[in-house]
Amino acid sequence: MNGQFQIATHVLTLLCKQPGELLSSDYVAGSMNVNPVLVRKEMRKLRACGLIESKEGKTGGYSLALPPQKITLADVYKAVKLPPALGQAKNKPNPDCPVGKQIGAHLDHLADDVEAAIVKKLSTITIFDFVNQFD
Repeated sequence: MNGQFQIATHVLTLLCKQPGELLSSDYVAGSMNVNPVLVRKEMRKLRACGLIESKEGKTGGYSLALPPQKITLADVYKAVKLPPALGQAKNKPNPDCPVGKQIGAHLDHLADDVEAAIVKKLSTITIFDFVNQFD
């Protein structure tokens, strides 16, 4: 798994921990010790899904668009559109092979089950719940 989910969750956690404040992408990136470009990329996705909002200008920044009790980690996971949890084959197996002609369908079914399990688990945790783990 790449860092998109982690970045997006970090963004929402910071915004939740500082309610009523507008945070800049530079501030958020400093908290993560990453390039602000990576943060802004994930923030665009979160904004497009209605999880955060932004105000432009010198006094602008980002804030939560919804109460943290209404944002689940599944919402975050869906917003960043991660690649399949089990990866994706780059080659086409030999259709004349008894395994090759069936493996794709079986792995796709397994991947769907894994994805559903991930989303189900993440649906039970809100940003509010997640933030409450912090001091």
